[in-house]
This record gives sequence, C-alpha cells and structure tokens, in this order.
Amino acid sequence: MIRVARLTGDALTAALPDVARLRIEVFRAYPYLYDGDAAYEERYLQVYRDSANAILVGAYDGARLIGAATGAPMEDHADDFGAAFAESGIALEQIFYCAESVLLPAYRGQGIGHRFFDLREAQARDLGRDYATFCSVVRPKDHPERPDGYQPLDAFWRKRGYAPLAGAMATFNWREIGADSESAHDLQVWMRAL
Repeated sequence: MIRVARLTGDALTAALPDVARLRIEVFRAYPYLYDGDAAYEERYLQVYRDSANAILVGAYDGARLIGAATGAPMEDHADDFGAAFAESGIALEQIFYCAESVLLPAYRGQGIGHRFFDLREAQARDLGRDYATFCSVVRPKDHPERPDGYQPLDAFWRKRGYAPLAGAMATFNWREIGADSESAHDLQVWMRAL
C-alpha cells in the first residue's frame, strides 16, 4: 500500500536527501537527461528547507520514499523563473510553483501523480494563491535520445486543467549526461487558475 503524505518543517528537511536521490535517478531519463550529483541537489533543494510556505509531498512504499513532489510560492523561485511571467500581467505573489514531481517508473499509473497535484494545489489555495504553475522541458520531436514510444505528460496535465501559458518560456541550466558542463534548457510554463 502506497502512502502519500504532506511534509513540511522538520519532516520536509529530513526527507530532502531521499528527494535528491530520486531527482538524480528519475531526471536521468528522457526528456531531462540530467547528470545530477548530491552537491548540486543540496544547493537546489535548499529553497524548500528555507521557505516557510514550501511543501514536499512524499510517496512511500513502506518506509522507502518512491516519489516526491515539491512546491513553493513563486517568489521563492523568482531568480530562476520570474522572468517567464514578465509579460503575463500576473504578479508572482499570485502564483504557486509546483516545481517537480519525481516517481519511480514501477509506481506510475496508480494515481500518485494526481495526489501530488491535489496536495500542492491545496497548499496554494491555503496560501491564497490564484494560480498554480510548473515548467516542462522542451525537446524537439526528433531528439536523438527520445525513446521509441515516448509519451509526454501533456494529456495528464491538460486533464488537471493546466495549459501552456502563451509566450512564457523559462531557461534553466543543468548538466546533461555525457557533458562536461551545464547548458541552458528551455522550459514551457504551464498554468491553471485555482
């Protein structure tokens, strides 16, 4: 039986090393192709430890963390993603950022992804936010690493009420598998009203 729990405060902090492990493992696959390391993850995940209004949703198989989703007020991510909203007319203080969802492949298709969004959107509403948003990696359809039969999550996100925000693209740097250094990657902003 999979248990999905909302973690904040000390419980959130205690889970971050396992979240880092999951991010490295799950994001190594297409479309991210992320070559992560623990030091980078510790720096990246610090925002969730430092934000009083951040949330971590953990999915557990027994005591093992098998999936996680993070979220925080958008202003906590303004340096990374704020510019993508400059033309939207929406103040960052109205937006909750559903940062990432990572789930081991063996546990997909069981409704856990919906629980991840349900709990993060509830956090956003509790904070009085009007919108929830996230970013998805943009890759060309003919990318050489795209696996046969790959299906993006667009249909799942649309079913949840999200749509790409026209003209809202973010750029984020990470090191890809086989690369010596970080490179810039385009991310499409998706948003929904709460």
